[in-house]
Amino acid sequence: MKGFLKDERGIALILVLWVMVLLTVIAGEFSHTIGTEVEITRNFKEETQAYYIAKAGMFWMIGELVANTYLPHPGFFKGNEDTADDLRWRLTYDMPAIPFGEGQFQVRKENESGKVNLNLAGRGLLRMMLNDFEIEDAEKEIIVDSIMDWRDQNGLTHTNGAENEYYQSLPEPYRCKNGDFTTIEELLLVRGVTPGIFYGGLREMVSVCQDADDSIKAGSKRKAMVDFNRININAASARMLRSLPGMTEDSVEAVLAFRDKRNFRSRSELYTAVGPETYRAISTYMTMKPSPYYTLQSTGLARENQAQKGVRAVVKIDRKLEKGYEIIQWVDGLEY
Repeated sequence: MKGFLKDERGIALILVLWVMVLLTVIAGEFSHTIGTEVEITRNFKEETQAYYIAKAGMFWMIGELVANTYLPHPGFFKGNEDTADDLRWRLTYDMPAIPFGEGQFQVRKENESGKVNLNLAGRGLLRMMLNDFEIEDAEKEIIVDSIMDWRDQNGLTHTNGAENEYYQSLPEPYRCKNGDFTTIEELLLVRGVTPGIFYGGLREMVSVCQDADDSIKAGSKRKAMVDFNRININAASARMLRSLPGMTEDSVEAVLAFRDKRNFRSRSELYTAVGPETYRAISTYMTMKPSPYYTLQSTGLARENQAQKGVRAVVKIDRKLEKGYEIIQWVDGLEY
């Protein structure tokens, strides 16, 4: 009898120990799950904070641009553009980070006048934008003619272009648009434009922003607010500058160095910066007139764990608009 009781007590002890082990495992797993959920919630909260900080930065920049249409910054008239406060008025500039709430935002601004308009640029400018790409001349002609075929409203094919007959013969056929580009991504549908060319720099060089009343096409004698056959020297990217005829790497660096201090305000300043030979080569392609369209990118940073989110928008700034601006395109939640 005594041996039987001892056996029962031993079994009970083992069972108790197993129950304790099981409870310990369950408690540990529960604690781990709770910790993971807390971390996920914290990350979500901070990413949400970063997103709304980025959004605040976007509308802050839009407000600054709208305000400038009513009360232009005095630096434009006094030639005093070399102070930190004046940097926001550059056509293309990365603003320093600005504290906001429990984080900060940073805004990049690009004026669309520094890009080639796919709908309105003439053959010369379309051909020129491909100068810095390592592709054969024959491929460049195919791309230029195919862009013109894509946007024109007829079924006639340019010498090296493509219309429905070509696109319908592809493994996954589609129709030639025969109308204006509505997004720059449409370029990927155009004959000759490969993902390597598009994502390798071309997408940063082109725009589709336009106003029917403000535009002119190649050969048009009608006056317009923006000449889409010229590139704004103050808004052009380094890649765009390298595509201009006669531009050497030294000339590109000279233009960028000048713009680090202030915008070009006269052709004589450009002449001095790049020299007479380069100036003669690029002068017919150059303007200093901005477009009412801007591409803005705002990055929000939450301080606690450095979570980052971004938003990008194409915005038209015009006093004639009810709010002074119009958002043409908005892209949410950019990751970094």
